[in-house]
Amino acid sequence: MKSFEEVYEVVKNTLSEKRFRHSEKVMERCVEFAKLYDEDVEKARLVGIAHDIAKEIPKAKRVEEAEKDGVILNEFEKQHTSLIHAKHGAVICEKRFGFSEDMCDAISFHSTAKAGMSKLDKILYLADFCEEDRTFVESKKAYEIGKENLDEAYLYALSENIKFMLEERRQLDIASIDAYNDMLK
Repeated sequence: MKSFEEVYEVVKNTLSEKRFRHSEKVMERCVEFAKLYDEDVEKARLVGIAHDIAKEIPKAKRVEEAEKDGVILNEFEKQHTSLIHAKHGAVICEKRFGFSEDMCDAISFHSTAKAGMSKLDKILYLADFCEEDRTFVESKKAYEIGKENLDEAYLYALSENIKFMLEERRQLDIASIDAYNDMLK
């Protein structure tokens, strides 16, 4: 696997300044939560910095680029191309940096979540929701909950994302619904 320094430089040279700052802030939260919840700090740091590596691929090229890299997309993702960056980013991180399967899973589902999220998956999902520069009230609340209980904070963030999608009358990815139902079992 590539070193953190190597991954950091590639991500820095791939993303815009604004998106890179977001990735740094997500990385900081990932490290904080990893320490709190006894998760591998280096893995958390790496997924945090690299999670959005495919985010700025132009909309018109997202499907083509992802499929060229071997990403298998469902019809929902092809219609909602903003979701593609997660799976595509995971494939890029596996091929380019040698990320492990659990790290790639965390990146793959940092936007939609899924049933059966691991601790690392939840840490990245939560960190992306409540990184320091997020200004909405729900992100601050998720962070405060996250300092006490990872599962409760993750469920809160997931619920708030679903609520937002419903309020905006946007379609929901079935993976998000499965993730929510799984957490309520």
